[in-house]
Amino acid sequence: MAYDRYVAICSPLLYIILMPKNLCNRIITSMYVYGFSVGLVQTVATFQLSFCGSNLVNHFYCDDVPLVALACSDTQVKELMLLVIAGFNTLCSLLVVIISYVFILLAILRIHSAEGRQKAFSTCASHVTSITIFYGTIIFMYLLPKSSHFLNTDKFALVFYVVVIPMLNPLIYSLRNQEVKSTLKRITEKLCLAVK
Repeated sequence: MAYDRYVAICSPLLYIILMPKNLCNRIITSMYVYGFSVGLVQTVATFQLSFCGSNLVNHFYCDDVPLVALACSDTQVKELMLLVIAGFNTLCSLLVVIISYVFILLAILRIHSAEGRQKAFSTCASHVTSITIFYGTIIFMYLLPKSSHFLNTDKFALVFYVVVIPMLNPLIYSLRNQEVKSTLKRITEKLCLAVK
């Protein structure tokens, strides 16, 4: 999405040439293959662990972090794999997003009209908001030191990651729509009057 925004803002006349359908298909396919491969490696590593105590995962679904907490064998390799893979995935994808948005920001600042700059900023604002929430939650869940993890806090982060972010995305992206903005403003005003 960051590359798409970059091409759309920095080279709008070349968009069809720089983002052909076959390139989009290759990007999507490579992401699915990579995601499946990482998931397979993590699953194989999990099957190497021994579980001898409780088989109840203290979480909403069977995620790696609470599952590793149930293992009675040495989990250092699995924890290192989790940290390395989560760190690599987060760092690489976040780096692509940051670099593309630096170029986008430079292109927006070269736009002469204030209306053009405003339109370009509003186009990117929803995506930046979504990725900030998404990466903040990912960093909290997977990249913080284990000593700072508490299962109840992780549960809250997980609900945020699995439920709240997907629900917020349509709202965030629809805030670009003037009708949605005016309706939201009217509702907020009514709520403020009701509180007074």
